[in-house]
Amino acid sequence: MGNPKAFLTIHRKEAGYRPINDRIHDFGEVEQTLNSNDRRQQASRCMDCGVPFCHWACPLGNKPPEWNDAIFKEDWELAYRLLNSTNDFPEFTGRVCPALCEKACVLNLMEHDPTTIRENECAIAEHAFEENYVSVNIPQRNGKTVAVIGAGPAGMAAANQLNHRGYLVTVFDKNENAGGLLRYGIPNFKLNKAIIDRRLKFMEQEGIVFEYNQPIDLQNLPEGFDAYVIATGTPQARDLNIPGRELSGVYMALDILSQQNRILAGTEFDKDQLVNARGKDVLVIGGGDTGSDCIGTSHRQGCKSVTQIEIMPKPVEGPEDPDNPWPLWPRTLKTTSSHEEGCTRRWNINSLEFIGKDGKLTGVRVQEITWKPNPQGGRPLMEPVGEIEVIKADMVLLAMGFLKPQHPAYENNVFITGDAARGASLVVHAINEGRKTAAKVDTFLQEDPKV
Repeated sequence: MGNPKAFLTIHRKEAGYRPINDRIHDFGEVEQTLNSNDRRQQASRCMDCGVPFCHWACPLGNKPPEWNDAIFKEDWELAYRLLNSTNDFPEFTGRVCPALCEKACVLNLMEHDPTTIRENECAIAEHAFEENYVSVNIPQRNGKTVAVIGAGPAGMAAANQLNHRGYLVTVFDKNENAGGLLRYGIPNFKLNKAIIDRRLKFMEQEGIVFEYNQPIDLQNLPEGFDAYVIATGTPQARDLNIPGRELSGVYMALDILSQQNRILAGTEFDKDQLVNARGKDVLVIGGGDTGSDCIGTSHRQGCKSVTQIEIMPKPVEGPEDPDNPWPLWPRTLKTTSSHEEGCTRRWNINSLEFIGKDGKLTGVRVQEITWKPNPQGGRPLMEPVGEIEVIKADMVLLAMGFLKPQHPAYENNVFITGDAARGASLVVHAINEGRKTAAKVDTFLQEDPKV
């Protein structure tokens, strides 16, 4: 490294968020950026470890020590080439990845002060677009065709890799635009959709064909392709079928998230179709990232209050979880930018019944619980410990994850990838599996004498 002792004198410096009173009035990205000199100093903190755990922890196998060194030496083009060699879309992961690499950083393990790898990654990607390091590369065609069903991050990654290998790729998607949950799940305040459009423009110029508003029957795939990639994600959200589920005011998380993103893109909805939190007491059921996105969206729509409940215990507060030590992911309390904007958070809360009046939701009957070891082994047992109470709410948003899809038997030229194969996971996993699936398709088509 250019400055092998920088980590001793330079501390971690994050770009931080826009002020709360400013950001809750719009859907612009909340995260700010550092200037180039500060970013260079942050990159210099990387120790170029002999065993780079950051590289090991990243599903994509990114190589932060190499491109951090390039940033420090102000060779942004080299930094992008190194990053793009393992990651098709660093401008996405640089914004929405939970940074598994940073949890594995030796500086995190020793000082809880890791290198700002995710922010550095985003900075590299933005420099690349600004300086025209990202260019159109039309490959020589091999005469074979591949259909990709689903234009989320896994499908986009598979299409990109197959296109660069010379295949003619057509991507089919049921929605009116590409991106999957990047576009219709993640709010604009975390990922501006212009970032997706910018990448799509290059992919289209390189020869990938996108067919939108095309729901595909997976047991009746479009004819005329040599291979197929199923990248349809996990479309079925986990529901909460307790008494009162039919009441007006109970919604799935994506009802509000996808509609709000579509509104920002120019789509208009009738008043009776709107899922809007303005003036409402909102209860979010589910403690993950989707629940957090519902909180931030509710604030921007002008809600009266937001409460988030989670059936699982409260995670450990602090940088470490003694019950889940390295190299496992630390199950510690996460406070997002949306939580900072105002939210009552509760854990070990079980929802019993939606209650209402004249068909409209007025609250949720809940009870505090605890978890006991199961003497038979397996899943712990839930045991009520508190009095039944009612949380006032005229809007409930269910953010309890997604069900892993089941697939029929396919022909041997059909490949499943991303969340469609593994169940709901991270964007970085989706991109990685899309890349791996593209390699499998390539091997199959090169070896199959009938193709």
